[in-house]
Amino acid sequence: MAERVLVCVAWPYANGSLHVGQVAGAYLPADIFARFNRLIGNEVLMVSGSDDHGTPTTVRAEQEGISPREVTDRYNAEFKESWKQLGIEFDIFTRTGTENHREVAQAFFLDLLDKGHITKGTMQALYCVNDNRFLPDRYVEGICPRCGFDPARGDQCDNCGHPLDATELIKPRCKFCGQEPIVRETEHFFLQLGHFEDQLKEWVGQQPHWRPQVSSFTKGFLDQGLQARAITRDIEWGVPIPLPGYDSKRLYVWFEACIGYLSSTIEWTRAQGNPDAWKDWWSPPTRSYYFIGKDNIVFHTVIWPSMLMGRGDLNLPFDVPANEYLNLEGAKVSTSRNWAIWIPEFLQRYDPDPLRYMLAANMPETRDADFAWEEFRRRNNDELVASWGNLVHRTLTFTVRNFEGKVPEAGTETTEIVEARMVEGFATVREMLAGCHFKNALREIMSLTQFGNRLLDERAPWRQIRTDRVACADTLAGLLTLINGVKVLTYPFLPFSVEKLHAMLGYSDTVLSHGWKLERLVAGTPLPDPEPLFKKIEE
Repeated sequence: MAERVLVCVAWPYANGSLHVGQVAGAYLPADIFARFNRLIGNEVLMVSGSDDHGTPTTVRAEQEGISPREVTDRYNAEFKESWKQLGIEFDIFTRTGTENHREVAQAFFLDLLDKGHITKGTMQALYCVNDNRFLPDRYVEGICPRCGFDPARGDQCDNCGHPLDATELIKPRCKFCGQEPIVRETEHFFLQLGHFEDQLKEWVGQQPHWRPQVSSFTKGFLDQGLQARAITRDIEWGVPIPLPGYDSKRLYVWFEACIGYLSSTIEWTRAQGNPDAWKDWWSPPTRSYYFIGKDNIVFHTVIWPSMLMGRGDLNLPFDVPANEYLNLEGAKVSTSRNWAIWIPEFLQRYDPDPLRYMLAANMPETRDADFAWEEFRRRNNDELVASWGNLVHRTLTFTVRNFEGKVPEAGTETTEIVEARMVEGFATVREMLAGCHFKNALREIMSLTQFGNRLLDERAPWRQIRTDRVACADTLAGLLTLINGVKVLTYPFLPFSVEKLHAMLGYSDTVLSHGWKLERLVAGTPLPDPEPLFKKIEE
């Protein structure tokens, strides 16, 4: 029976171009998962957008001397173009700067306030005397009190991943003038996380399918005890607090950005002409999956679930398959140091599928991984070109040349051997993809291409054609069945080359229209002249 699956994907800060670490961490796994679920017949909604209100945006705006809106307009448009070129297919990729999001976020705030889960209080905050202003999280840098990393940000340490309050930093300094700020008292609103501590512990304990690092990190955070957390800040860029007297304050970005999953769903259903249909995506039996990087685990397994528990009428996350970091040539990716591979630049030089393949094969699912240019070249040349692409091209070229450009008649021997192996492969890959184990799924798929290459070499149709044309036809028909099946399995990973292969196998429709199944090609189907699926990358 078809299921309804809501795929929620991290909202990138609209302050700079996307890099390969972000794609490997959240966006590619989400797209693979969504494509797979569509292929097996599930109803899927994949949502995200640019985080317009993060302090990284205001920092960039101040550095460039332009308005935050100009920055977010630029990068929201660039993100959409990058997704298109990469084949990352969102049903809606919106932004937190919409009127719809403002309304939904403010209503969420007022609901929790009315129920007593948000309270007013005062807190100590850092104030820059030189710049005459309070310093929001990203406006402060210093030494992490937990691991000693410098520079740690005022909201979170990039090294150990722990959320921070800027006042916790050792030797804090203003990011702009470099002077040490002073501590001043300021009034804010607080989410009472302690209201949900026992409920969260019980709920987290009932998620055996979560990745080990997600469970352990979340349980460790809960074991420390939950404290009230400020959900507003002293800044004039963002979603206004819907109460009089707070004109110089805004909803804190981590609070309102999480609400973007809900607001984007509402925006999408309104655009479909069914404004109340969003409720179907936020109630049972819909399952919601949150694809994020490890630095966002606590926000999606503790804070956002607390907010949802406070509302009381919305689905909690089913799974949070957070990935670890993808480093670059052995060093941590750093936007500030310009140590990254930027997606727009990458796509000017290379096709998207080889990048998707490299990132999927090397996905940091359970530990940090590394992107190296030589490894990218090797995987493209040895695995895509020499194994998968070579099997396709040799089989199709020989078939077109020797069987009048048509699919030959299948026999029993080779075709049945292939089908038995492919049935096993389909079951294994389906189980892995359903459980968000993408790297292992791709490994199984590539083992099928290796099986096909061995079969091609063993049966040697170039020799069979001289003595036994029927056996040769069976060999080629069996290999075409394998290729047609691997095509389906690789669709979530390599959508561009798969659609190209689909046409070379004589189809005039789309892969998605056939669904998740193994099909024999119909004997006599005309085959166009084949073209190489992938290009070799020179050193």
